[in-house]
Amino acid sequence: MNENFTFKSIARCSHTQARAGIFYTPHGVVETPRFMPVGTVATVKTLTPAQLEATEAQMVLANTYHLHLQPGEEIIAKAGGLHKFMNWKGPMLTDSGGFQVFSLSKMRKISEDGVIFRSPRNGDIINLTPEKSIQIQNALGADVIMAFDECPPYPSDRSTIIASTERTYRWLERCINAHECPQDRALFGIVQGGVYLDLRQAAAESLVKLDLPGYAIGGVSVGEPAELIEKIVKVTAPLLPASKPRYLMGVGTYREMAQAIAWGVDMFDCVIPTRLGRHGAALVQGERWNLRNSRFREDFTPLDETCPCYTCQNFSRAYLNHLVKCQEVLGYTLLSLHNTTELIRFTTRIREAILSDRFTEEFAPWLNSTTTESTDPDLC
Repeated sequence: MNENFTFKSIARCSHTQARAGIFYTPHGVVETPRFMPVGTVATVKTLTPAQLEATEAQMVLANTYHLHLQPGEEIIAKAGGLHKFMNWKGPMLTDSGGFQVFSLSKMRKISEDGVIFRSPRNGDIINLTPEKSIQIQNALGADVIMAFDECPPYPSDRSTIIASTERTYRWLERCINAHECPQDRALFGIVQGGVYLDLRQAAAESLVKLDLPGYAIGGVSVGEPAELIEKIVKVTAPLLPASKPRYLMGVGTYREMAQAIAWGVDMFDCVIPTRLGRHGAALVQGERWNLRNSRFREDFTPLDETCPCYTCQNFSRAYLNHLVKCQEVLGYTLLSLHNTTELIRFTTRIREAILSDRFTEEFAPWLNSTTTESTDPDLC
């Protein structure tokens, strides 16, 4: 038992497997369920640490692959680690780099040893192994680090998924052996298995036997329909230990988070809030608005009157429409600030509903499998 990383479930929904909990880390607590903003290269795009803190973010992510390429983990280690380097005082998580490497389908070669790929920055040949990934993450110094896994694309045939899932397990064993500071950094394992539910179940059962500090469900949100993601989570999440945090990787829509929470997932991450902000879009009470739309040109009301964020408290939809049309950076910042606040508020409201045992009543529209999130057709 690692006393620096513990998870406590403090309330359960009486109708689902949803739970409210507290994940304790050396840099503070994460009150779950919780959306976690993504700070790919040690920054959540367009937001300062002070602005990020104002969104009530608790845990922030960074990307091992990108930080290895620039500026390099040695620089960050010399700066005192990621927390000091980017001036973020709260908990942090780094991914393994696996997803980014495997997205370079035409630039990499997978073997039992690891992955060899050519750097898209300077053309250097890089050999990323499970040991190297853990070495990089130890140097970065986040609270939670992820095991190096193989993330196969969707669709993939069953034989491909079997091979990649088995390799992911062997790589996990190597990650565990390479992990130097288990008291300072919690290593999470990742359940793979594609869309094959029996493979997901077998993978989860194998990983649980390793008694890790936490577990993630990976290999979703890579192109499969939402219905399949729901089935994967429904089968996988209940198999993971109730005494450990459960993390669904790369998911951040209202519906997907609400449904995953109903099956016992605690933590989520996604680039959606800042990516939408940079495209002039806002998340408003379950809807996605394109602020370029002419209907906002003379709309002097706040983006969302119920939202406490700096954007909604100080600026109108008309002003945001103006900034976006002028391609002003401030517009992207204000929308990213609001969107990040909105998704954190959404998971916070779910937490409060679980604490009062009103989750299924208050979030019924999102738990309905036929519910689809409203999107603006002009966004794309």
